Amino acid sequence: MLDYFDTVYSVSQLNRYLKDVIDSDGFLKQITIKGELSNFTNHLKTGHFYFSLKDQNCSIKAVMFRTYAHQVRFRPENGMGVVLTGSVRVFERDGALQFYCERMEPDGIGALTLAFEQLKERLAKEGLFAQEHKKPIPVYPKRIGVVTSKTGAALQDILNILSRRYPVATVVLIPALVQGENAAASVCEGIALAEEAELDVLIVGRGGGSIEDLWCFNEECVARAIYQCTVPVISAVGHEIDFTIADFVADLRAPTPSAAAELCAPDIRDLIAGLGAVKEKLDYQMKQKLQQCSEAFTVQAGRLERFSPQRVLEHSQERLNHLSDRLERAQQRLLEQKQEQAARAMGMLEALSPLKVFGRGYSAAYVGETLLRSAKQAQAGDTVRTRLTDGEIYSTVMKTTLEGKE
Repeated sequence: MLDYFDTVYSVSQLNRYLKDVIDSDGFLKQITIKGELSNFTNHLKTGHFYFSLKDQNCSIKAVMFRTYAHQVRFRPENGMGVVLTGSVRVFERDGALQFYCERMEPDGIGALTLAFEQLKERLAKEGLFAQEHKKPIPVYPKRIGVVTSKTGAALQDILNILSRRYPVATVVLIPALVQGENAAASVCEGIALAEEAELDVLIVGRGGGSIEDLWCFNEECVARAIYQCTVPVISAVGHEIDFTIADFVADLRAPTPSAAAELCAPDIRDLIAGLGAVKEKLDYQMKQKLQQCSEAFTVQAGRLERFSPQRVLEHSQERLNHLSDRLERAQQRLLEQKQEQAARAMGMLEALSPLKVFGRGYSAAYVGETLLRSAKQAQAGDTVRTRLTDGEIYSTVMKTTLEGKE
């Protein structure tokens, strides 16, 4: 043992002394430092952050317990410049000097801004903002859902505009917290309820405010709830200059709640005016169609009349009468022709008739039925029947002579 030590202390005593010295230093109880994160670990089971903060020359170990880590909006990463607020203490068991962090902000940019950009980049890579995932907003919605605060001015703006522009729709209010620690969970619950309400379109939003006031619409859980919602979603958060993660995920972004009401439904006055124009067009087209049908009916009626049984019968009767007249005239002509032919034949017969010859003093002699053409044909004692023009003479042949002979 060295004699120049009056007292020998244990390690525990030394570490306790160092802890007491550090703890009693008011400067180290609340101090803000900045540096670069390294060896960063997010302990999933406990929720604590363990890391080192360093600059060009030195480093110090640090811890951020779950209560404070839960309040960090952005995602800490190695190499990121940060500003820490907390206290310096000695971890007595190991005698290690540590920085106990109570607040962490990005160096040079606001924590919320950084958190916004980080989440936006990550969700964009996942495809949550892709145009092909956007659902069309129905033109004539029957049931319009609204997820917002039931006491906010945004709801009144939406109701006033819809009652004026499109009073035929049913508006379904799904009240939700839109500001504060539990707002994100409340909005997600409202979107889930909207899935069961048989809505045609859903407005999710609130009126204007600071980035902190609007922050629940930048939460990842809200973004994913909107993305997974089967009802078309219109985001309506803040004023026209305000953009949230919900705006990028929604099927349609409206700059204000009032604009959302105008975008989700048509103006009934325009519909009525349009119906008047449609009525005029339909009247004109109907008249044109009736005219065409009337003309077509006239044509078909004419064709039907031409081919009707009565018309066919009349036509057939006319044709029959015509053919009958032709037949009668043809018969008359044929009869006249035959009469003329008969007359000519009779004339010829009369000209050739033996009776005509008899009239000129000629006669015909028959023995029985045999016409005597020669005296040789008659014998003495034959009965000869002589045909004259006015009768017959019967005589007995006494004898026969031939020309130039007895």
